Amino acid sequence: MSDSPADLIITGCTVLVHDDQERIGFEENATIVVRDGAIESVSTAPATVEAPQHIDARGQVALPGLVNCHTHAPMVALRGLAEDLPTEEWFNDVVWPVESNLTATDVALGARLACAEMIRGGVTCFADHYFSMDTVAAVVEECGIRAHLGEAYFSSQGPQGREKSLEFALRHRDGAGGRITTALAPHAPYTVDDADLTATADLAREHGLPVHLHASENRDQAETSLARHGVTPIEVLRRTGILDTDVLIAHGSGILDRDLPLLASAAGLTAVATAPRGYLKFAWPTTTPVRALRDIGVPVGLATDGAASNNSLDVWESMALTALIQKSTTGDPRWLTSRQALHHATLQSARAVGLGDRIGSIAPGRRADLVLVDLTGPHTQPVHDLAATLVHSARSSDVRTTIVEGRILMRDRELLTIDVPAVVAELGERLPALVDRGHGKRIQEYDT
Repeated sequence: MSDSPADLIITGCTVLVHDDQERIGFEENATIVVRDGAIESVSTAPATVEAPQHIDARGQVALPGLVNCHTHAPMVALRGLAEDLPTEEWFNDVVWPVESNLTATDVALGARLACAEMIRGGVTCFADHYFSMDTVAAVVEECGIRAHLGEAYFSSQGPQGREKSLEFALRHRDGAGGRITTALAPHAPYTVDDADLTATADLAREHGLPVHLHASENRDQAETSLARHGVTPIEVLRRTGILDTDVLIAHGSGILDRDLPLLASAAGLTAVATAPRGYLKFAWPTTTPVRALRDIGVPVGLATDGAASNNSLDVWESMALTALIQKSTTGDPRWLTSRQALHHATLQSARAVGLGDRIGSIAPGRRADLVLVDLTGPHTQPVHDLAATLVHSARSSDVRTTIVEGRILMRDRELLTIDVPAVVAELGERLPALVDRGHGKRIQEYDT
């Protein structure tokens, strides 16, 4: 440890820690020293160095920052626009017609509002899969959050869509001082044909890029794919080589038993992002098979999807819902435990976005992405089981402070890098043009 001043010292907190078996525990009355964007030490001994910034975190718990493993941040501009609809009508009648109106300005405003919501909810990193992603990257750079970004494309765009996705990924890789990582982002096997998926897999291997896409989002997609093509969406990923790359699969609530051996034997690092609130809202009959994926060693990260389907970017709620829905669907109250839910929220989510060696735990050498959670409120007292209190009693509004790369983005609930009223006012002026569907166009057809 250097004797020169550190950048930030946090004292008096209880810290969520992982042991060498990745079991979750808690260290009380701890001091965290941050230097050069990284965690230098976590100790119950007083700090031996000074720092220009100090946070007295008595009564608070320090957690690794949450990761939103799959979202469409700019879609907060469509929050509440397409309600109480089946998936097909949601896409074809509202969302895809409206998205044909999107401008880069709309995307920027939506991304700013989304980042503000996530920072306030304790999210320090998000994986985004959308359009005009140069604009999202600029917002990420200015507001200080971490992001894993991919420019989405459909085969209906022709080769240009795939080429634009690659150019974006190469241009922004390691951007914003290393806070931006990138992926190739084909939309899904039902909107991207086998030739494009195969070409994407080849590009991913050639350039050392991961792939982020939707696949087997729901049971209907899996059954329709089987009926039309004789293969499941996961089998499509296998035959096109996508499973030979590092791949993040969004949703996977339609993953079938026959898919599990393919995921288990995938040559690349395969992960699934689960966003349970949207599955409930669309009345999908199944959810992400978290337990089956755990049994074959596939990490499952927590996500919200876009706010147009989920109405919220609250990963804390995703954590609680994942635990509850897994208990319900497996018929076993012992699964998922609160500690298991916290493992999904921390290390598994970090691995899902390819950052398992940088974030996801509070330990020396990790990047200083962490949040401080206030547990002094009446709804979180008394504390008999701290893990259960965090998962089932605390909520995102209990996050007091959010830190990324050692930089404080929110302190005592005050956002320091985004002017929310200005964003909301400008977005309000643009909404009439954005939500107009009179043109009769849509960017794609949902037909699964």
